[in-house]
Amino acid sequence: MKVLVIVQATKESEAGMMPDEKVIAEMGKFKEELVKAGVMLAGEGLHPSSKGKRLHISGGKKTLIDGPFAETKELVGGYWIWQVKSLDEAVEWARRCADYMPSGEWVLEIRPIFEAEDFGKEFTPELRVQEQRLRAEIERQRKS
Repeated sequence: MKVLVIVQATKESEAGMMPDEKVIAEMGKFKEELVKAGVMLAGEGLHPSSKGKRLHISGGKKTLIDGPFAETKELVGGYWIWQVKSLDEAVEWARRCADYMPSGEWVLEIRPIFEAEDFGKEFTPELRVQEQRLRAEIERQRKS
């Protein structure tokens, strides 16, 4: 199963505070363990919301909103995509994560990623072929 691990933003990350060398090294060690175990598929940190934009869509109307965005607890500061056997295994890995926020307070949210079988019969053979084709094209573009 694949999971998305959402690293919630903090006051420090929203202020653009960067981790020090010790913290970067600790996080690097943790990510190295994830990679060696075949768990980590992808992951990145995100710039503060002050550098971002939101597109709000309602009833066909689209409104562009410039950051920063108010509620830090509702913002994403980064993410990982992990391949694990279960949600419990993902939780075990998350518990091992280095504490990299200066305040010592932050949240990891772990959410399963939909797999083809989750969509049932509505995900027809034709739609599955289309999905496979698109994934192959994304991989080809990534390698180019």
